[in-house]
Amino acid sequence: MNGRSSKARRVRVPSLLGDLPAPDGRVAGREADSGRRRFLFVVPPLTGHVNPTVAVASELSRRGHRVAWAGHTPTLEGLLKPGSKIYPAEDEAFAAHVEQARRHWTTLRGPAALKFLWDGFIIPLGHAMMPGVQTAIERFRPDVVVCDQQTLAGPVAARLHDLPWATSATTSAEFTRPLAGMPLVEEWVRDQIGEFQLDHGIEDLLDLRFSDHLVLVFSTAALIGDTSIFPDHFAFVGPVLGRPPGNDFPWEWLDEDRPSVLVSLGTLNGPAGERFFQVAAEAVKDMDVQAVFVTPPGTLPDPPPNLLVRGHVPQLELLERMSAVITHGGHNTVVEALANGLPLVVAPIRDDQPVIARQVVASGAGLTVRFARVRAEELREALHRVLTEEAFRSAADRVRRSFAEAGGAGQAADRLEKLT
Repeated sequence: MNGRSSKARRVRVPSLLGDLPAPDGRVAGREADSGRRRFLFVVPPLTGHVNPTVAVASELSRRGHRVAWAGHTPTLEGLLKPGSKIYPAEDEAFAAHVEQARRHWTTLRGPAALKFLWDGFIIPLGHAMMPGVQTAIERFRPDVVVCDQQTLAGPVAARLHDLPWATSATTSAEFTRPLAGMPLVEEWVRDQIGEFQLDHGIEDLLDLRFSDHLVLVFSTAALIGDTSIFPDHFAFVGPVLGRPPGNDFPWEWLDEDRPSVLVSLGTLNGPAGERFFQVAAEAVKDMDVQAVFVTPPGTLPDPPPNLLVRGHVPQLELLERMSAVITHGGHNTVVEALANGLPLVVAPIRDDQPVIARQVVASGAGLTVRFARVRAEELREALHRVLTEEAFRSAADRVRRSFAEAGGAGQAADRLEKLT
């Protein structure tokens, strides 16, 4: 840490709601040519963080621009089209660390989970990615670097190379200042961001979660709340649905005459997820619904006849046939459900999920239940309400319309083109 004390190196970055520097949108020495530009996407080894950027990158490619990626090659190869340009920005030793860290992270809640997210994942990931991102910039020579909020290496490398950079915010939680009620924790997070910049030779400190050029937020005011307080370079473009094509599904199992419900907790939920699925199975077994549970079949060895267990589903296609969604509050699943006008029952586990759950409730599009303590009758009642009370569906449809009007991938591409 270069021998400096934490106090001496404490970061004083601008508040999210403070005055951020206005972007000039240009880079010295870059001349206009045919309009074709190069965009480098820097992403973490997290499927949910890569998926929304895929559609944006595809739109840029459709417009004739060149696109490349910096990140964990095996993760990206499973999500991108064959032939995509990938620069490895993470070694396999760190990838093994990530897998171990994920298992530990699933056992944590509250501030402990947040501290581990930064100490055990975001900061080590940033250091591990720096050499690869630097190499990607030197070889690909991008005009703009698009950086996921959890990849600190992206904005630091962009700043070191005097390149404009954009934030890809795949969750809207940060835009509500979720830590405002815990100022010491909020200050600690900023300290970590400041330390990382100082470690890599940058002393003009910024909050790397929010670019001073462009922040792409894959949500809208209908879900987040008032967005008029944000600077003009915060672009609320709505969700972009960028999951890869779905796998096989027994579509004939679905009965069009009954409501259908998707129950999914994402991929990182730990042993507590098994209990939740068992409670959810008990909740739906006597309801006049059909439910698709996304979990390994061994979780529910003897499911009731109105319940289908699948390890994986073509989620985007499946949501078009659903009536409601039960979820842990992962941002992608929530906005994908709302993009289809579907009300939700949200059982948040950790990190940004409680914030997203509160947004759903505030929008009127759903209800929350306690993940670790929910009882079958409580979950059954919540599901019954979102399926039968018109107010929930009307609110979900209102959010759906706002998403459609925001512009999605096309609007994101428009804003990125203006940075070059």
